[in-house]
Amino acid sequence: MRHPLDIVAMFAALWLLASMMLDALTPKELTAIMIGVAIGPAIVITAVFYYLRCPRTDFAVIFAALWLISDIAIAFVSSKELPHFLIVLGFVPALLIGSVMHWQRFQNRHERLPAPSVKRG
Repeated sequence: MRHPLDIVAMFAALWLLASMMLDALTPKELTAIMIGVAIGPAIVITAVFYYLRCPRTDFAVIFAALWLISDIAIAFVSSKELPHFLIVLGFVPALLIGSVMHWQRFQNRHERLPAPSVKRG
């Protein structure tokens, strides 16, 4: 059973951890508070979908989209240009999830194909 207070504590800890990690990776002009404000809505939306028991695939796609939106929000909040690896970091979850979904679709297509019939003469 997922208790709402457990979910709040878990996502608050993830929000704080992500803010501090991104603060260490970004320029000094971008503080942890600015990053926290930029990624806060994405964390809240992700927590709501987790509470609603969204299916795994849908949850992963939502997470990847929100991560990319948060990366864009951090770029808007920053007074300096972000390093290129941080911009690429925003696309990594979407790329990974898209690759996994494509691979699963590829695997399922081969399972659904009928076996070739062999004619014996």
